Amino acid sequence: MHITDIMRGDSPTFSFEFFPPKTPAAAENLYQTIRDLESYMPDFVSVTYGAGGSTRDLTHDLVERIQHTTKLDPIPHLTCICHSKDEIETILLRYAGSAIGNILALGGDRPRDIPYDKSRDSFQHAIDLVKFIRRFNESGAHSDRRGFGIGVAGFPEGHPATPNRLVEMDYLKAKVDSGADYIVTQLFFDNRDFLDFRERCALADIHIPIIAGVMPVTSMTGFKRIAELAGGARFPAKLLRALQRCENDAEGVRRVGVHFALEQCHDLLDNNVAGIHFYTLNRSDATRVIFDSLGIPRRRGVHAPTV
Repeated sequence: MHITDIMRGDSPTFSFEFFPPKTPAAAENLYQTIRDLESYMPDFVSVTYGAGGSTRDLTHDLVERIQHTTKLDPIPHLTCICHSKDEIETILLRYAGSAIGNILALGGDRPRDIPYDKSRDSFQHAIDLVKFIRRFNESGAHSDRRGFGIGVAGFPEGHPATPNRLVEMDYLKAKVDSGADYIVTQLFFDNRDFLDFRERCALADIHIPIIAGVMPVTSMTGFKRIAELAGGARFPAKLLRALQRCENDAEGVRRVGVHFALEQCHDLLDNNVAGIHFYTLNRSDATRVIFDSLGIPRRRGVHAPTV
């Protein structure tokens, strides 16, 4: 389903993100998570994309498996890192053949475990990837005459590589003008950052849907990992204080993290957010608690998929 169909109407969207499993055990855990979350019938699920190697094939396989064996609508990530134009075209043809409706086009994180020379990439920035997908859409290779819906990333706290906030918005506006249909934000913990970002987008004449990325803290180890992966993430004192009170109590940390994320979601909904995207870390428990607590009815009953 094309993103313009998904985002139609006044109701906010709800979506989940998964990353490809690296081991058989991780694969089983992931498919259990998918079974747990499918009954909520999210508007879409996204699947992340590694910097190189076998995890990329795992992404393609996972996207197609979700598409063919569940009722979920998968949106795969594509990045600029370590790719030629021919490789990206091959991937787009594969996804088009499987009736995948949307792509999330990202700059991507530099690989840490393989030699990397950015100058060799065919796509230097996300806007180059957006333009390429737009041209693919215009070629008519997709069964949907509109081609792929194209998503890009937004950074409520600011892009770590672009400290000039004015220039950052110029870059985002250029991606939108080049063909982006929707924005999914990086995770954030202070809704004021998101609401200000949304307002700055409006001032920059950016009027496509902006979906808020939310990640509940479920462990102190995960909390520190978030700080490492989401460079520059701001953690409000209110959250830090609550976590410090129970940092040696694993269940207490999980409850604090889930409660904080739930308050974020309530406030976002009160402020008419276009959608909420849950970064699940391939676990369903925290996401299910939040979803149930928001009082959102499951839109239709489904049976667990056979995967």
